Amino acid sequence: MKATHVVWDWNGTLLNDNHAVLAAVNGVCAGFGRADLSWSEWQEAYARPMRVSYEQILQRQLDEQEWAAVDKLYHDRYDELLHTCELATGAHDVLREWNASGRTQSLLSMWFHARLTPTVDQYGLTSYFTRVDGLAGDVGGGSKADSLVRHLAAQQLDPTEVVLIGDVVDDAQAAQSAGTQCILVATGAMTRTSLEATGAPVTTSIAEALRLL
Repeated sequence: MKATHVVWDWNGTLLNDNHAVLAAVNGVCAGFGRADLSWSEWQEAYARPMRVSYEQILQRQLDEQEWAAVDKLYHDRYDELLHTCELATGAHDVLREWNASGRTQSLLSMWFHARLTPTVDQYGLTSYFTRVDGLAGDVGGGSKADSLVRHLAAQQLDPTEVVLIGDVVDDAQAAQSAGTQCILVATGAMTRTSLEATGAPVTTSIAEALRLL
């Protein structure tokens, strides 16, 4: 696999935030009167669009008002715990080495743009990226596919020379839709079995992912 540009995912890929994610999911469960989930139970339920995941664990269809309530419950709790999250092992070294090779990289997340950009800067990562894009809307949970197409177009990148590195099936599906390559890391919200079913290479770390290039 060869690439001149890497598009990185954020949550679960460059940021190790699994404990905050689970606490936020269980904040939603508490708000709807459901018992807490374990991490493995959340991995099994995880799907895109995210609304499907919550309808499964809450065992009910959610109208627009309820979905907005889910989104707020989740992000309020997640934001409370963000300061406890750490970068993936070796993140600075991995990003530095990739730039030193003369190639480029950017960041695309489905987390809110207004929260993403200062957080990336706080972790000291902004200078590594040619572009950082997050979700522009007020309610999240959708697919990354259209966002990836726009992200590539804004940088005038040839999709065939790009690899997307992420941690969920939606990353692989977005890459396929946009015409890029994809490598998945089994460090986030989905099981390795689910990731392998996409046919994309699956690794155990971001360092291992780059070694495939």
